[in-house]
Amino acid sequence: MPSAETKRASSHEPEPVRPTKEDAVAATGSELIGGPIGRRALLGTSWWTPVRVIVLVAIGMFALGMVQKLPCYDGAWFVGASSQYTHACYSDIPHLYQGRGFAEGLVPYFDKLSGDMEYLEYPVLTGVFMEVASWLTPGSGSIQDQAKVYWMVNAGMLMVCAAVIAVCATRTHRRRPWDGLLVALAPAFALTATVNWDLLAVALTAAAMLMWARSRPLAFGVLLGLATAAKLYPFLLLGPLLVLCWRAGRWREFGTALRGAGGAWLVVNLPVLLLAPEGWSKFYTFSQERGVDFGSFWLVLSHRMDSPLTTETVNTLAMVLMLLSCLGVAGLALTAPRRPRFAQLAFLVVAAFILTNKVYSPQYVLWLIPLAALARPKWRDFLIWQACEVAYFLGIWMYLAYTTSGDAHKGLPTDGYHVVIVIHLLGTLYLCAVVVRDILMPERDVVRRAGDDDPSGGVLDWAEDAFVLGAAAHPPQHAAHFDGPHVEWGSRGTPAGGGSP
Repeated sequence: MPSAETKRASSHEPEPVRPTKEDAVAATGSELIGGPIGRRALLGTSWWTPVRVIVLVAIGMFALGMVQKLPCYDGAWFVGASSQYTHACYSDIPHLYQGRGFAEGLVPYFDKLSGDMEYLEYPVLTGVFMEVASWLTPGSGSIQDQAKVYWMVNAGMLMVCAAVIAVCATRTHRRRPWDGLLVALAPAFALTATVNWDLLAVALTAAAMLMWARSRPLAFGVLLGLATAAKLYPFLLLGPLLVLCWRAGRWREFGTALRGAGGAWLVVNLPVLLLAPEGWSKFYTFSQERGVDFGSFWLVLSHRMDSPLTTETVNTLAMVLMLLSCLGVAGLALTAPRRPRFAQLAFLVVAAFILTNKVYSPQYVLWLIPLAALARPKWRDFLIWQACEVAYFLGIWMYLAYTTSGDAHKGLPTDGYHVVIVIHLLGTLYLCAVVVRDILMPERDVVRRAGDDDPSGGVLDWAEDAFVLGAAAHPPQHAAHFDGPHVEWGSRGTPAGGGSP
């Protein structure tokens, strides 16, 4: 059989993977638009390329998410204590327009606030995003009118981020562009897109993943550093990358990415750190001092304990659990029969952070959606997880409606809220378990079954192993009672067994 190098140098470009040919759920869903594509279809001859279709779908879903917020835009944000919760249309954006001094023209991190929060509690690049939106918001009219316009301006800017995410998710796996529809059609994506500003960091992270897939480690590092300057979680991707580069012996590329990330983060943060250190540090001190909050299993425990754990104890335990999770992922990466794909480990690490953290805001699901689409592009598993996340999205607002409606008790009581928290946790754990199974049994991985190795891995794609532990030196076990094609993965980075890779 041809070697990996021969395959990569081949002038014949492999045929794109069609989900309707390999995914029963995708094939069934395609009946809404005429059914699976036929074998005589002329591909690549239409203006309707996958990336254009998926971007338009993503924008359409984003717009539907904005429509879902219409009851709040019409007044529920400002009238009644529970109205914005009963309509499930809450957003931080209009409330923080005045609450964080943007309505008064205060400069984030430099000007002290008059409320309980002394300084803006968001990372610097997100603060810049918020400030730019305030510049585009007219200062005329009532404060409520200004807040609504501020939300609309932010929604427009976040829609650009959503389009970037759709493009990057579509292009990261060259042969699997239609997997981007998982991101574009994700219901939790539409519902949570304008709850907060997380889409900025998600867009930068998705762009970073695309750059790594294109073997551009410096661009990856710069974009990941910018993403970390907007939200803390993107830096977690450096951990899986370190372990994968260790296994493949790609230290130079990892060093380039690390320097790019550190440099970009410093360029954004250093000026504010030097000129306004107290304001700059607020995000980090707030994260440490914040108590157990919505969505976490810590909240369920605290509600059911006679003497709830202190914040310091929860911080320590959460850090220990996260470190243990990271060690588990690292062990999996170094002992798996075939080096895991970058997207698989990235998903597992970010999911571990979400599962162990002391707070889970509804928009945090945005962090996982693009990674999930790359790690496990299977519609059934993705939709099971999304159903759990939609249940949590509705559950938290119904719980807040219950706690703010007084004696009326509209909404979901505490026990019911605990149930939706558990549903969210189980849904995420389910997807993690499926990804781990794919790593241990490569023939279960739909990406590798289609003939790819690690299309989001860049320099790791088809790379030989330089360091392995334990089971990595042995052939993988095949899934029991599995009727699909068996994929034999060699220990040196190329398919073995004479089959088609």
